Amino acid sequence: MTILRTTLRTLIDRAARRAARSYIAGPHLSDAISFAQALGRDGMSSTLGYWNEVGEDAAIVHGAYLSAIDAAAAAGLNTYISIKAPAFSMSQPFAEALASRCRDRGIGLHFDSLGVERQTETFDMIERLLPIGATLGCTLPARFARSVDDAERAVRHRVRARVVKGQWDDPAQAIDPRVGYMSIIERLAGRAAHVAVATHDPELAEGALTTLAARGTSSELELLLGLPVHRVREIARRLNVPVRMYVPYGYAWLPYAVSAARKNPRILFWILEDAVRGRAPRAGHHT
Repeated sequence: MTILRTTLRTLIDRAARRAARSYIAGPHLSDAISFAQALGRDGMSSTLGYWNEVGEDAAIVHGAYLSAIDAAAAAGLNTYISIKAPAFSMSQPFAEALASRCRDRGIGLHFDSLGVERQTETFDMIERLLPIGATLGCTLPARFARSVDDAERAVRHRVRARVVKGQWDDPAQAIDPRVGYMSIIERLAGRAAHVAVATHDPELAEGALTTLAARGTSSELELLLGLPVHRVREIARRLNVPVRMYVPYGYAWLPYAVSAARKNPRILFWILEDAVRGRAPRAGHHT
């Protein structure tokens, strides 16, 4: 039984890594910069997100973020840098250095979400960075009950908000992600500095973008590299809303794909199917 479990884990690991390649521009920062430049020629802005390997040293992750800021500024990209604070151990000095560099380079700094248990310290960190004067952003997952209140913090501090369905459930309360999504949009509409509608769900995207436009709120559609874009991009074009593409680079990995597959064998089958067909899996924090 132990040998079987080890073999299964190895199989899942390899399949998930292969499938995840469709989600990233490549392993290097230069890959992401080149991809972002191509997006610019196609009329889209970008988000650069370094995907670190699990257990990677916090100082190395921090250095990768700094390099991304410098490279994006040097390339003259219409982009911002998306970071995961736990990846650099929630270090306040590291966060202050990133915010200062972004301010000096004219690049936005966005905080991705992880589990609901990390949201409080992430938002507290964002608020401590406000005096630095960088353009800051936060992520509001629809599956988190607290996101409506966090939306109020974003409004109060004029922090740019990215609304996502979210990859992780809130253990305290089960929320329909579509209902939760529109609840957050309603709270932000007419009040937020800027809202990124991050979804590949055409119906949800249209509802959110229409609501924001009706109340005069600056907004954009944000898509994730590797997922289908045609239908939802047509909606943005019809509504005259700009489109941004989240461009990950670095370690090709799907967060929590392995642990989820171990709990639900059906997930293993679609990971293997997508790996064989060379497509990105139907998962991710922008779904």
